[in-house]
Amino acid sequence: MMNFGIVLIIITVLISYRGFTNAFFFDNYKFEVDKILIDKDYKRLITAGFLHVNWMHLIFNMLSLYFFARILIAQLGTFHFLLIYFAGLLGGNLLALLIHKHNGDYCAVGASGAVIGIIFASIGLFPQYGIGFIGLPFSIPSWLFGILYIAYTIYGIKSDKDTIAHEAHLGGALVGMLIAIVIRPSAVIENFVPIMAITIPTIVFIFLIITKPQLLFINTRFYKPQTTNYTEDDKYNTAKINKQKELNRLLDKISNKGIESLSQKEKEKLEEYSK
Repeated sequence: MMNFGIVLIIITVLISYRGFTNAFFFDNYKFEVDKILIDKDYKRLITAGFLHVNWMHLIFNMLSLYFFARILIAQLGTFHFLLIYFAGLLGGNLLALLIHKHNGDYCAVGASGAVIGIIFASIGLFPQYGIGFIGLPFSIPSWLFGILYIAYTIYGIKSDKDTIAHEAHLGGALVGMLIAIVIRPSAVIENFVPIMAITIPTIVFIFLIITKPQLLFINTRFYKPQTTNYTEDDKYNTAKINKQKELNRLLDKISNKGIESLSQKEKEKLEEYSK
């Protein structure tokens, strides 16, 4: 495998390990909506991609990157590989930011958007490439994997039944494939049907997220709103802890930079939390 791919994996593993062992470091670099939109801490859109929740999360992403990066670098070169990787990471996190812009305490970490960008760039260029699964004696063409993955991701965003950042996957996949097509336009002619089968539903779904988000939470026989196991006490205590943490953050900011450093939204929060 190429040197830059290995270097990227090593850097990600080292930074993720630091996040595993240092909660302050993890909190300072993770994706968090209010820290990005209110504090304008835009570095989190990138740094979150070098953190992971646990070893399994990290190993899965790095193994996927290892196998697909070899294909892409051999065909497009290191520069275009890095371009797709970081564009997929940024595109995935920007879509997550758009979807969760009213959910200020939403957090996420992981290189999934970037890795999925690499995978779908490979699919756009080589739709007949076989993708195998550990433990299974057969492989499927990458174009079929792409369609199934997009369908699963759309369902995951709609149902919200797990902690996976599906929207980052969706954004990364679309960005990765589109950039690969821009780099090699002949792929559109050569692989028109599989590319359209993946990109059209993805674009339509993103359009619906932006313009008609209420459609994602309709109670139908195919989808029921998620129920949680939290008791009312759990909800109260969690809200109380989050409120205190936010109040402490605002007070620290005032102490360090003065009250004029607060945005209007932060001043309103401070007034509300101080009552």
